[in-house]
Amino acid sequence: MTASDNTVVETRHGKLRGGVNKGVHFFKGVHYADTTAGANRFMPPQPVKPWAGVRDALDYGQVVPQGGDSTSTIEWKRWMYGAQPKGEDSLVLNVWTPAVNDNRKRPVMFFLHGGGFNTGSGAGTGYDGTYLARRGDVVVITINHRLNCFGHTYLGHLDASGRFADAGNTGIMDMVAGLRWVNENIAAFGGDAGNVTVFGQSGGGSKVGLLMTMPSAMGLFRRGIVQSASSLIRMAVPEAAARSTDALLKVLDIAPKDFAKLQDVPMERLIKARDEAVAANGDVDDFRPVVDGRSLTMHPFDPVASGIGADLPMMIGTCENEVSSLLAKEPKSFALTMEEARGRVARFMSISESDAAHLLADYAKRRPGMPPSQVMILIFSDHMYRRNDMLAAERKAALGRAPAYMYLFTWKTPVLGGILGSPHTLCLPFVFGTLDEVSLMIGKGPEQQALMERVQDAWLAFARTGNPNHPGIPDWKPYNGDTRPTMLFNDTCTLVNDPAKEDRLAIGVHPLYSTDASAKRNDSNDGGGDRKAA
Repeated sequence: MTASDNTVVETRHGKLRGGVNKGVHFFKGVHYADTTAGANRFMPPQPVKPWAGVRDALDYGQVVPQGGDSTSTIEWKRWMYGAQPKGEDSLVLNVWTPAVNDNRKRPVMFFLHGGGFNTGSGAGTGYDGTYLARRGDVVVITINHRLNCFGHTYLGHLDASGRFADAGNTGIMDMVAGLRWVNENIAAFGGDAGNVTVFGQSGGGSKVGLLMTMPSAMGLFRRGIVQSASSLIRMAVPEAAARSTDALLKVLDIAPKDFAKLQDVPMERLIKARDEAVAANGDVDDFRPVVDGRSLTMHPFDPVASGIGADLPMMIGTCENEVSSLLAKEPKSFALTMEEARGRVARFMSISESDAAHLLADYAKRRPGMPPSQVMILIFSDHMYRRNDMLAAERKAALGRAPAYMYLFTWKTPVLGGILGSPHTLCLPFVFGTLDEVSLMIGKGPEQQALMERVQDAWLAFARTGNPNHPGIPDWKPYNGDTRPTMLFNDTCTLVNDPAKEDRLAIGVHPLYSTDASAKRNDSNDGGGDRKAA
């Protein structure tokens, strides 16, 4: 890794000095907005203050305030987390590009990290943009934005002045500010501001769906890729978000009329208070984007797909065994009896034991000899992820405007004796090309390299044109609600119409997301670790 005068780039606010790694230029910890501390807490992102001279952009910036500790995460999952200190001066992004100041117009790939709307950062080692930028001749960006109560404390029911009118959605407003920074500055980094693709995984996938619903984001990107999202159909509503805020005030012993004192609460205390408020609210976490009628005027995919981004192509999909990664800390979850699996299915899906038994039997009859734990994992994964993404694709396709392309990862990792199958986050190292950084999760071998090339070429083709087809895969047709063509990513990629159709029917995709039913559901959990699958 080196730094030189050749990596100095002039942005709208001042000059930045980056570095070079493996032939790719990088600029890390670049501020796209001002600090969110003090009087800026709960406010929309404020403009960056210009600077004189040349500012170094060689290291990741602060991680936005959040709970959790990546050192407590099982070893093969630590690549998703940044190791930087937390702070409120953390609205930064990171750029990787094959060249700077060369007047080229490369496609820009703007990544949104997972962790729900609660945790995460753009600094995880698995998100390093070096390999994708170099192989694809694209500009790769990762970003930090406000999360949890720092980004989503709804105050509309308490604030008569309107000063805090946007407090419930500052986290997603940050993402729009990051896209505006790209629009204004990316040409100097060799990128094309007119050809930006947003992509994200887990909670990041839900954020892609949100951006495709936000009027303020229109014109700042051209297409979106949603990877393994579970909370993308509906967001919070003001009444539910207000209950979370009221619980937070009660934990902190702040009277509702004095809610502005939340700006003065020390960062670490507010982080802890958020966790206490969620527990006090029955473990319902509505510190997440809210349909407030301002920055977010409707749910992304309920009762129909938002027409705001109707002309933006979308690629969307999941991994076959998403939930296995959530169970990995508890080995006994992979050796359950049928009775134990039935009890977990009933609790997880809030159905009766008899209905759980029927569902397990239905899935199992198509998989003779499969252990109960593995059948349960398939049910959980379909319930929590795949049904949402299929529904989003179907509703997007129903608009009859831009296409939606559906995929399913069925390649199975050999680590841990193969018990994980195709777990949550499996897609990421194949998209970013970070195979070595994530080898503890995916193993090593020529099959990993071959799959990476097929996956990357699909993502890169989509980023260039809005169509993921390339010579290394079969003809990938857009999704529709009748034939449901789906690309299966495995050692051999195949396009299959309505794969696992019987499972789709058994899990009951549509009844759970009728307009009336979805109003009663809390879809706040996206697999970032908040929901208990055991």
